[in-house]
Amino acid sequence: MQNVQLWGETLRLLVELAGTIAFALSGILEAARKRLDAVGVCAVGFLAAFGGGTLRDLLLDQRPFFWVRHVELLWGVLTLCVLAMLFLRSHHFALTERAIQWPDALGLGLFAATGVHEALVLDLPLLVAVLMGIITGVFGGVLRDVVCNQIPSAFNDHRPYAVCAFVGGWVYVGLWQSGAPGWVALVTCVSVTAGLRLLALWRNWQLPAWKT
Repeated sequence: MQNVQLWGETLRLLVELAGTIAFALSGILEAARKRLDAVGVCAVGFLAAFGGGTLRDLLLDQRPFFWVRHVELLWGVLTLCVLAMLFLRSHHFALTERAIQWPDALGLGLFAATGVHEALVLDLPLLVAVLMGIITGVFGGVLRDVVCNQIPSAFNDHRPYAVCAFVGGWVYVGLWQSGAPGWVALVTCVSVTAGLRLLALWRNWQLPAWKT
């Protein structure tokens, strides 16, 4: 049993790291397109990587923030920003965007599961818990786009993103209510959320848009 729990924790940390890197890269790429300076690149990268989790911690009144508890993530994102500014060029953008789709989808699932878990531990209503999962997984990208002066892609890309986190969040809630082990809820939530996101990208699913 202890080995299973250790495996679950290791899996969570690996996927969280991959998701953080993917979200930070999305911020770095957007900052590069806007031709921001070094401070701007780091700021947008940090917002994309940590914005959703920070907003969740603020709403749940959690102190210290998660990136204060795991300062190694700060060093990792800062190093990534520096390396990107040194080596990333415009002809790398398309390749990098395709490469981060998988870890981005995994990160969405992991952060959604983390947000749901934090709210359930506090005995908040189930719908609030699912919304905390969406905020954790989605709002880093929203803050990134707002700072870069554009409509957030999560709102106008039309391919399901927040909807995937919404479905995965309810899966986590269902398993939590049924008394399933934490690692089972985590793996299932990540699998459902990431799987739906990747399937939406592959099949080019589109959400209904407002028609005037």
